[in-house]
Amino acid sequence: MLNKNKVAFTTLGCKLNFSETSGIAKQFEDAGFQRIDVSEIADVYVINTCTVTELANKKSKQAIKKLIKKNPNAKIIVVGCYSQLKPEEVSSINGVDLVLGSENKFDIIDKISGLQKGDPVKVFINESNTEKSFTPTYSFGDRTRSFLKVQDGCDYYCSYCTIPYARGRSRNNSINETIAKAKEVVAKGVKEIILTGVNIGDFGKASNESFFGLLKELVKVNGLERLRISSIEPNLLSDEIIEFVAQNKIIVPHFHIPLQCGTDNLLRSMRRRYTTSLYKKRVEKIKTLMPDACIAADLIVGVPGETEDEFNATVKYITDLDISYLHIFTYSERENTLAAKMENQVSISDRKRRSKIMHNIADKKQEIFQNSHLGTIREVLFEAQQAKGEILGFTDNYIRVQVPFNKELINNRIQVKLVRIEPNGNVLGELITDAL
Repeated sequence: MLNKNKVAFTTLGCKLNFSETSGIAKQFEDAGFQRIDVSEIADVYVINTCTVTELANKKSKQAIKKLIKKNPNAKIIVVGCYSQLKPEEVSSINGVDLVLGSENKFDIIDKISGLQKGDPVKVFINESNTEKSFTPTYSFGDRTRSFLKVQDGCDYYCSYCTIPYARGRSRNNSINETIAKAKEVVAKGVKEIILTGVNIGDFGKASNESFFGLLKELVKVNGLERLRISSIEPNLLSDEIIEFVAQNKIIVPHFHIPLQCGTDNLLRSMRRRYTTSLYKKRVEKIKTLMPDACIAADLIVGVPGETEDEFNATVKYITDLDISYLHIFTYSERENTLAAKMENQVSISDRKRRSKIMHNIADKKQEIFQNSHLGTIREVLFEAQQAKGEILGFTDNYIRVQVPFNKELINNRIQVKLVRIEPNGNVLGELITDAL
């Protein structure tokens, strides 16, 4: 293998993918490669793909072709979920040299050894349901927050979703192994860890432990100032977890709880494992104990069987729900899923119309949440990145704040008064006197 070669990365999809890209990048760096920005000319390009929707497939394919055009002589390596589910489609793209599935991507250094541009494309894909290994990774760069992968795979097999086929069964390291990795992250100067995975509430299945047990140990890690929970299923977000977050100063008051639909009939057809009543109880419990908490929800519009009445019921349910953010997804048929075979498919035009309605509701929810905090003082952890002379950071309850750039703010938690909402959606902050 030639050392000093330049490698660049493109990542699509979820935060878990970004965490895993960082792990793969470290392997290249340890092997003597120089990591550069994807905007530069590299000898090797690695594209970590997503397949959650048909649009994700399209974006992954576009990213691959863009880099092939950028440097036709570069080795093009495609990894991740799109590779896992569509290896023939990926390998048929002229210019691709190596295709690795969800598990094989962590053997990338071995697989690239001896790879020559122009050789027949090599494909390494394992059956996803045979995946048993767990590779811990975490994101690290100029950010002061790190996404720590604590779990992979999913056992739920919801009717619309291909992720279990792309990532395999639920699995994780032990609590002790996960804590060791968290300490490694904190030792790099990271102040905030965001726990990520496919279904993190399922943590512990593979080690006879629990996600709650993991939280209780993570908050003891010396030097960790913030711990943030990413997406967690409502049926796995127990009262004891909510109460523990409310009582603990390390775990921030921010919850991302997938909803997907707002009627029990559709939740059943989607094979979700909760009811609208349970979801509402979770939201009410959080808001009772933590009135300032940020609650984000995922929502899919246009699923099979979503009549106009069902959609209107979801609109009312969402409108009445005390949540802060909505992530809207338009339903996309995925091969080999039950939903794709269901009758009563919703027309594309209705999906788009309903999506627009929900996006308007989402904007209002976000505005209401941000407005409720204007004039208050909250602690902001500022990141290294800047834009147009501003430095950005997040409050504990996930309000994105901007103030005039000052390098002394980087990676520090500073008291900031929230002044007004800017056109870009950020909240303008005002540093409290003598905050530095």
